[in-house]
Amino acid sequence: MKVELAVSPSSEDLKVISDGIAAFNEKYLPNDGEFDSGFRFGLFVKNDNGEIVGGLQASVIWSYCVLELLWLSEETRGTGIGTELMGQLEAFAKEKGLQQIRTETLDFQAKPFYEKLGFRVYGVIEGSPENHTTYFLVKDI
Repeated sequence: MKVELAVSPSSEDLKVISDGIAAFNEKYLPNDGEFDSGFRFGLFVKNDNGEIVGGLQASVIWSYCVLELLWLSEETRGTGIGTELMGQLEAFAKEKGLQQIRTETLDFQAKPFYEKLGFRVYGVIEGSPENHTTYFLVKDI
């Protein structure tokens, strides 16, 4: 046996790992939802020209949603679009029977925004990345 580092792994190779852990986990956490663990989706904000000016990327893990990325262009910040995106994410998660939304943010990003929406901090890592703090947040839905 040997261990190989792949900095650009194929989707097929990644699927072997994903399928393997899913099979192992199924013995303990059968997927009781509509989606397989790892299902990814997005919500997109488009301007009048059809260009993406914001959005979010999320995934489903067992019975919760992981908000992976949330981005808003400068022109959309402060307009309520972020709150609307999060409302749609929460509605989708509820509709699919998910119990939580989890995310992480850095000290210079969106912690107050998430807290205003009902998220609470459940973990903190100081100095990661260097000179910053990472906050892990969750909202029960």
